[in-house]
Amino acid sequence: MPTMNTNLCMLLFLCSLNLGLCANFEDVDVGIVLDMESWIGKSIHNSIMMAVSDFYTRNHSYKTRIVVHTKDSKGDRLQAMSSVFDLLNTIKVNTIIGPETYIGSELLGSIADRAKLPIISFAGGKSLMEYPYLLHVKEDDFCMAKSICALVESYKWRDVIYVYEDTDYGSELLQNLFELFQENNIRITYRVAISASAKDDLIVEELRKLMSIHTSVIIVDMSPSLASRLFPNAKRLGMMSKEYAWILSQKTTDIFRSTKFEVIESFQGALGFRSYIPASRRLHYFTNRWNKKFTRKVHVLAIWAYDIIWALAESIERVGVPQNGTLLLNEILKSKFKGMGGEFRLTERNLISNGYEIVNAVDLEERKVGYWTLSKGITRTLRTFNDDALRSGIGMEDVIWPGGSTAVPTSHGKKLRIGVRTGLRFTHFVHAVYDDKNDVTNATGFCVDVFNACLEALPYEVTYEFVPYANGSYDKLIEKVVNKEIDGILGDSTILAKRYEFVDFTSTYTDLGLGTLAKTNRKDMWIFLKPLNANLWLTFTAFLIFNGLVIWAIEAMDQESKSSSSERIATISWLIILTIFSAQKEKLASNLSRCVMFVWLIVVLVLISSYTATLTSLLTVEQFEIASKGGTVGFHGGSFFGGVTVSNTNFTDSKQRPYYSYETYADALTKGGKHGGADAIVDEVPYIKMFLGKYSNGDYAMVSSEPVTSGFAFIFTKGSPLVKDISREIAKIRENGTLKLLEKKWFDNEFSVLPQEDSSTKPAKNLSLERFGGLFIISGVSSCLALIISVIYIIRAKLEIHSIISLLAGRGIMDTVKHLLHRKVI
Repeated sequence: MPTMNTNLCMLLFLCSLNLGLCANFEDVDVGIVLDMESWIGKSIHNSIMMAVSDFYTRNHSYKTRIVVHTKDSKGDRLQAMSSVFDLLNTIKVNTIIGPETYIGSELLGSIADRAKLPIISFAGGKSLMEYPYLLHVKEDDFCMAKSICALVESYKWRDVIYVYEDTDYGSELLQNLFELFQENNIRITYRVAISASAKDDLIVEELRKLMSIHTSVIIVDMSPSLASRLFPNAKRLGMMSKEYAWILSQKTTDIFRSTKFEVIESFQGALGFRSYIPASRRLHYFTNRWNKKFTRKVHVLAIWAYDIIWALAESIERVGVPQNGTLLLNEILKSKFKGMGGEFRLTERNLISNGYEIVNAVDLEERKVGYWTLSKGITRTLRTFNDDALRSGIGMEDVIWPGGSTAVPTSHGKKLRIGVRTGLRFTHFVHAVYDDKNDVTNATGFCVDVFNACLEALPYEVTYEFVPYANGSYDKLIEKVVNKEIDGILGDSTILAKRYEFVDFTSTYTDLGLGTLAKTNRKDMWIFLKPLNANLWLTFTAFLIFNGLVIWAIEAMDQESKSSSSERIATISWLIILTIFSAQKEKLASNLSRCVMFVWLIVVLVLISSYTATLTSLLTVEQFEIASKGGTVGFHGGSFFGGVTVSNTNFTDSKQRPYYSYETYADALTKGGKHGGADAIVDEVPYIKMFLGKYSNGDYAMVSSEPVTSGFAFIFTKGSPLVKDISREIAKIRENGTLKLLEKKWFDNEFSVLPQEDSSTKPAKNLSLERFGGLFIISGVSSCLALIISVIYIIRAKLEIHSIISLLAGRGIMDTVKHLLHRKVI
């Protein structure tokens, strides 16, 4: 009692010294709605009371005073709503802080708007523009999503699993992650929602489903209470081993503060995000005071709550006792100062983020391994003083992963299960053999080499194992991909539209389309005559003789020619024959004969070019013609198209016969259709190229091709990010020549592919006179004109000689000689 009287006397003495300290205070009622049974609620309340005391101790001359009215929500949404209404209607507070239990932005915002007073909430989604009186003091889910995406991208993970708490308001973090992951080619392969009321049996069941998925990077976003039941069960199932990576959101990372040993032991090796609070003198003194009063560390929401009280108290002092909430709201939104938690500023009615600390649970404690900020991304430290320090700070410190491993887990912690078919006859593409002693499947071939070349070039590690299938087609294997029995298929699998409904294909790494394989026919000794029909041969021979006679006649009429008639005939004949080979070297005396020879050389050049192309085609086209007119056509037995596609390649009325290996291809084409073999074989171009490389010394060629198929590609599950990445690497190895080298390795040699003007399978025809009639007309007209001009010239010369003789008869000898000398006749 004496002590109380002494304190009262001291208070009265102080009041007398500073009347402003006790007189004329205006009380402003502020409501607080928190779960006072939880540590977070208690820590926020304690921080608020410390902030009120600290603020008015420093600003004792202020005329307003915040009076706190606390309501316990007991962690229940309905109780929280009841508390809000009670504070508004009964106590008639001027603003409300809380709750930290999620109610819903729409519901809480509509209450604030109707009451026209600010409500500052610690929970809920992003503030909605249509509810201006609702403010949020919490980490922005978009920043949280960006930080998680940056971490996943830094380790080049491409597949993740998302585990979150099943609530009525859904997961805004999931929506943001989905958008960011799409931009960075990261896939959420599986997501599972677990209710807070779920029993352990249900949690174990969901975890077993995760174990069956070949993705080992797991993102967890749930309350610490639910997470404290998830991780012990995951540890018992062996999911806290070195194959897995666990990433915890800021909300879930509060589990690191758990006091239960079983829980702490279960999440060792996990990575978590915690809101970053910059170090400062004020924060240091505050945490010292806190640690003296409480055994547990101060929560980040408690630090933000401290700054909220300072911002609210300053705003109230500026507007006085607010008669309406609009003035107070505007003052709060203007608040900008260096607070306990760093820079305090509300952007779009949300607290601005300072970034995150990335913490690693190790040795039953936690250690900081890095930071994330909007401006710098992931860094090892935020204290950089120069460029060298900044560069050295990029990335994170080494992380101790679950199981105590320092090796970074792959996104496919369990190896990819790649299906391959065994027992194939066409082994150059894929030759898979199961080793029962070592329980492993080994595979070689062109497709395997391309697959390995692409995986080695990826910026992240992908491990895989082959799963052999001795029976069934690729369609059967696709069913296993759909059922998630395997993750992909490697082999000579063709891209088909109907398959795209169930799986995704990479870009093709082979040629497109179907080709026709035929054997060169070299038994016809007169085949060299077939490129030109009879009329064309006769016309060509006739014009050869005609042009020879024309040139001989022109040369004979040339007065400068000094050769005898017999010599000229032999020379001209040899000259005309040589024009067929474009090898004439004899000189012609007359310009007219040169013109005739020039036109004839053009005719010969065109005919020789056409003759060569047609003869080349005819060397193989005979077998093709037989097949297209009712002969026997072979096809790849066991292929996706069977004999159906053969019917669509202009082989009408032909017999169809399947073949299952290159050896049977060669044997069938050697025998021919009339002797139990095949006249032609239709197959995909890559198979034909491989055959021609293997039998490069044989008389085989690809007669034609049609782009009716899309080539070979690798198959993966729908939405797999490997599809895009491997497709990019296929394009790279095609550009840098690696793919060409692999083709050379497996296809052995260059092969014969006939040049074609079109890719249809129409048989070649010999050349007719109708196609070259214009050339012969030009040649004939030019030869006739040259001959006529030559005749006119010689007649003119003879007339001139006749006039000279007449002149000689009428003059003297001396005059005649002079005249002849003058005319250069002698």
